[in-house]
Amino acid sequence: MKKMQAKLKSISKALVSLSRGVETISEQIDKLQAAKATFAAKAKKPSVKAKKPAAKAKKPSVKAKKPAAKAKKPSVKAKKPAAKKPAAKAKKTSAKANTAQKNKAKSSTVIDDLFAIIKRSRNGASVAKLKEKTGLVSKQVTNALYKLAKKGLISAKERGVYIKK
Repeated sequence: MKKMQAKLKSISKALVSLSRGVETISEQIDKLQAAKATFAAKAKKPSVKAKKPAAKAKKPSVKAKKPAAKAKKPSVKAKKPAAKKPAAKAKKTSAKANTAQKNKAKSSTVIDDLFAIIKRSRNGASVAKLKEKTGLVSKQVTNALYKLAKKGLISAKERGVYIKK
């Protein structure tokens, strides 16, 4: 739970920094548009009508800055509920995952599967045979065999071959 909260906090911080970056980029675009408009106005200086479009070009850039400032507030407000909702959902899914794991543990585990294979074999089961039948990695098989031996359910017939006690 604490790990999820820490991850959510880091994600929210990253989103805040991204929104700031977007705001700075939009401000730079507005400045470039204003500079472009003033440059175009200077190129058309001889006529009196050219000054009016230049003034109009400056006004949209000012208007464009206001929505950027407004975008700042909703993005921060939107992040806080988003951070809380996944945490609440994570609790529910983790509870579901725990019950699913418990059901799987009751139905069949790796240890149960290996023990069943060893029980069925007459002359014992080798590690290679167990790996082949279960599809597990050798480390998983040896760990499960160790646990079964520790419980006293199996014993080693010879090196690498196990039988039921």
